[in-house]
Amino acid sequence: MSPTRRDVLRLLGLGAVAAAGAQGCSLLAGTPQPQLLASAAPLPKPYAVPLPVPEVARPVRSAGEVDFYELTERAAEAELLPGLRTPIWGYGGTFPGPTIKARSGRRTVVKLVNQLGEPTVLHLHGGHTPPESDGYPTDLVAPGASREYVFPLEQRAATLWYHDHRMDYTGPQVWRGLAGMFLVGDAEEEALPLPSGERDLPLLICDRSFGADGHLLYPALEGKPGVREAYMGGVLGDVILVNGAPWPELRVARARYRLRLCNASNARAYELSTGGPMVRIGSDGGLLAAPRTVKQIRLSPGERADVVVDFSAYRVGQHVELRNLAGEGAQARVMRFAVDRDESDDSAVPARLSTVEALDPARAAVTRDFDFSSGSMHGGTGWLINGRPFDAGRMEARPKLGDIEVWRLTSDVAHPVHVHLDQFQVLSVNSERPQGPPEWKDTVELRDAQTVEIVTRFTDYRGRYVLHCHNLEHEDMAMMAAFEVV
Repeated sequence: MSPTRRDVLRLLGLGAVAAAGAQGCSLLAGTPQPQLLASAAPLPKPYAVPLPVPEVARPVRSAGEVDFYELTERAAEAELLPGLRTPIWGYGGTFPGPTIKARSGRRTVVKLVNQLGEPTVLHLHGGHTPPESDGYPTDLVAPGASREYVFPLEQRAATLWYHDHRMDYTGPQVWRGLAGMFLVGDAEEEALPLPSGERDLPLLICDRSFGADGHLLYPALEGKPGVREAYMGGVLGDVILVNGAPWPELRVARARYRLRLCNASNARAYELSTGGPMVRIGSDGGLLAAPRTVKQIRLSPGERADVVVDFSAYRVGQHVELRNLAGEGAQARVMRFAVDRDESDDSAVPARLSTVEALDPARAAVTRDFDFSSGSMHGGTGWLINGRPFDAGRMEARPKLGDIEVWRLTSDVAHPVHVHLDQFQVLSVNSERPQGPPEWKDTVELRDAQTVEIVTRFTDYRGRYVLHCHNLEHEDMAMMAAFEVV
């Protein structure tokens, strides 16, 4: 029997990944990899600016169990690099946009007002959302128009984020600044003695590149979607921003801090480490069943993790760097914490955090295959799922409401895969089961020549949704598939 493409990829993954990665080349000849876009502006000095904390959005009004917000997308200028003004597109004219703090089960309505010169789409990443408000990539909000998105939030407490999701143009529009954090709380989480208030920090991490005058560089094509051929594997910036500031510093007390880490980069994955222990308490879909002490955390684009760092382990005057072990040179740095005072701290990380239901794959109604690869498209090279580019009108799958399904995801090169509507659990990576109890995810990284099996169940809403690669250049170049819950 001849080996299938999936068999070949698995064999490659077992034997050739390390060698290929060390040489910076593709496992499959000609398959593009992410490329660094060098800034023309001098790179700023690390740890020279304070960490900004995005403002918390206030509802414009509340009625009963509903909170109403308004996000206005508009062009603005921001001082991202010291001494330079950068034109951005921002929610409320800021980058990142304001943080929305909502509550599980309390309906949140966001009115999006588009004051930009291009169409946009709002997507609540990780939201359990009806289809008309999920941000389907062709549900455009035209310049000068507005649209209300209704988020019932019938879901667990979790660190989510919101961003633009316009078909073919998500990459450049998020790169320009259309992203922000969305935090959902609930009674279960609030009953825990976790760090809170100023010690509960959203950290939106992304990379960008800058022109000599401070404008954002991006290798877009003139008058059409996509990027220049050299960057079709993904665009990597050479400046790491946290909450919109380059390599910032935060002064902290000798106490525990909760860090809500969000990878909002277009194509860069991070291996985050403080050089000491971190306690991971949450994933994309909310709290873990129990805390896990780790030395580092890998986040591909779109993934989130909640960690607790105990700075009482350090002396006043010490510095603690959050580094990126997957980066080199300046891109190996992320931010720095300066321990500068003693303060009382009554927080704790309990041994039990939450109840996480385990989905049983033995009850799956169907197993589906989704193959993520490059291929020929419209006379050129694009990114495909099951050998086909995205077609907004073609449904790649029709799962039944309430059914458990197993989805088998296979890659050629690395692809962070995001599934809309409901969270999932990872069953296996190259046939090996993950350690520890299950956790809820909405984005999972497929590394080079890898097969990941996930189990999911779609609930509450029928309608059309998408799954796609969250390398935004791949997504814009057709690596997306529609499915309809029936």
